Order: sequence, then C-alpha cells, then structure tokens
Amino acid sequence: MSRQPPAPPRGARSQRTRSSSRFRGWLRHHRAMVLDSARRLLRRPIGSLLTMLAIAIALVLPAALWLALDSARLLDAELDESATLTAYLEPHVDEAQAERIGEAVAAQEGVGSIRLISAAEGMAEFQQALGLDDALERLEDNPLPASIVVVPSDPAPEAVRELAGELEALAGVDEVRLDLAWLERLRHLAELGSRLALALGILFGLGVLLIVGNTIRLAVESRRQEIEVVMLIGATHAFVRRPFLYSGAWYGLGGGLLAWGLLGLGNQWLTVPVSALAASYGATFSLPRLGPEGSAMLLLCSTLLGWLGAWIAVSRHLAEIRPR
Repeated sequence: MSRQPPAPPRGARSQRTRSSSRFRGWLRHHRAMVLDSARRLLRRPIGSLLTMLAIAIALVLPAALWLALDSARLLDAELDESATLTAYLEPHVDEAQAERIGEAVAAQEGVGSIRLISAAEGMAEFQQALGLDDALERLEDNPLPASIVVVPSDPAPEAVRELAGELEALAGVDEVRLDLAWLERLRHLAELGSRLALALGILFGLGVLLIVGNTIRLAVESRRQEIEVVMLIGATHAFVRRPFLYSGAWYGLGGGLLAWGLLGLGNQWLTVPVSALAASYGATFSLPRLGPEGSAMLLLCSTLLGWLGAWIAVSRHLAEIRPR
C-alpha cells in the first residue's frame, strides 16, 4: 500500500494563495492604469497631439542623421571594394612576361583579385575615354605600358600602402599608383558624422525628457488632491507613480510613431530629386529607409524616453507632496 505524500502545512498554502492573489491584483492594476492613462490622453486630444508632435520633432533630426550615416556606411563599403592599386609594368615587358608578373602579383599576400590590362587594351580604353581616335592612331608606337589592376583583400590604408611597397619591389614592375587621400577624408567625415549624430541624439533625448517631464509635472499638479487622498489611506509611491509612468510611455510611443511617419514622408518627398541628382552623375542611389529593425528601435527609444521623463518628474514631485 503506497503512502500519500504529506499535505503542505495550512500556513504555507495560505501564503501561496496570498502571493498569487497579490500578483493577480498587481496585474489588474497595471492593466487598468494602461487603459486609464490612454483614456486621459484621448480626453485631451489637441494637447496630447501637440506634446507628441514636439517629441516627434525632437526625434526626427537625430534619426534622419542616423539614416544619412547609414547610407554613408554603405557607400564606404562600396568604396572599399573599389579601392584599387595600379601596377604599371616596364615598357619592354611583353604579353607573356606580363602574364607571369600577373601570376606573381596574384600570389602576393593581401591581394584579393587582379586584372591584367595589356598595352593594346590600355590604348583602346584611353581612346574611348578621350575620344581622340584619329590623333592617337597616327602614333607609330604605343606609349602606354601594360598594367595590373589589383584589388586588395584588406582596404585599410596602412595595409594598402604596405602592399603597394611589396608590389613595387617585384621584377618587371615600374611603378605602383594609389590614391588613398580621398578615402581617408571620407572616413574622417564618417567618424565626425557619427560623433555628431551621437551628440545630437543625446541632446534631443534630453529635450524629450524635458517635454515629457514638464507635461507629467502639470498632470501631477492637477491631481495633487487625489494623490494626497490615496497616500492618506496607505498608497505607496509606486502605486501613485504607475499611471503617470504609463502616460509618459504613451506620449513617447505616440511621438515615435509621428517621427516615423515624418521620416517616411520626408523620404518620399526627397526620393525623386535625389535619384535625379545621382542619375546626372551616372549613378544610382536611393535614400535609406528605417526598415523593421530601425522602426522598432525608434519606437522603443521614444517609449523608454517618455517613461524615463515621467519617472523623473513624478519621483521629484511625489517627494514634495505630504498628505495633510
């Protein structure tokens, strides 16, 4: 005959029951405060919309700069792929020797890929680029040497300079040309833009905190008597603070949604002239969009900023309220 496990003590069961009941009550209060804070915002649609619009304007500029930097990073990646060295071979090198030198160049460490351009191909490209077919055809000898276009595996300026020195030391290579100044300038500008975006993000984030904090401060003052009454009957600061925190989160979420919409409208408005400008330079370029991850990040940051601004404002003013 199997033994039944001993029943838990009555005190332990009642303690678990009380804990479960408190947790359900805590969830019900949170749900009620979420709905109540939303209803309070809807009762004042104009004021709530203006507050959200102010938050959206504060978020649009750093978000737009972040998108511009993201576009610059994509452009920088394309420029890294186009960062090449040109190794000009000595004039007496024939095609067979040029192929052997090309194999030696391809075997060097740090070389991603190569393209051998013979003297005849170089002259043909030169004629096509300048449109001087008749004048160049009168030349008895081709003055252009064969060359090897090298794409380095590591586009970092230091690695490219080291590779250029190694290639210049190979037999049959007359000169190695590279121009990294423009690439370095672009990277310095990208770094400057990143720091500027971070500074603006922090600055406008503080602006969002001030906007939400001032709005919540006015809400606290308008409900001061109600707060004093609930504190008299034993309400904790967390209980009193909760509806205002949800109001701040609603403000932040609404401001984030408006900022997302403004960014989308701005993208649509600028797409045509930007595409036309890029086409005039023979290139294709489209303005970057936030995408799902960027949109989620924008809404999350705006909601957190609204919640934090409300928490700071409520905590400060609750410390000043004393039930009478």
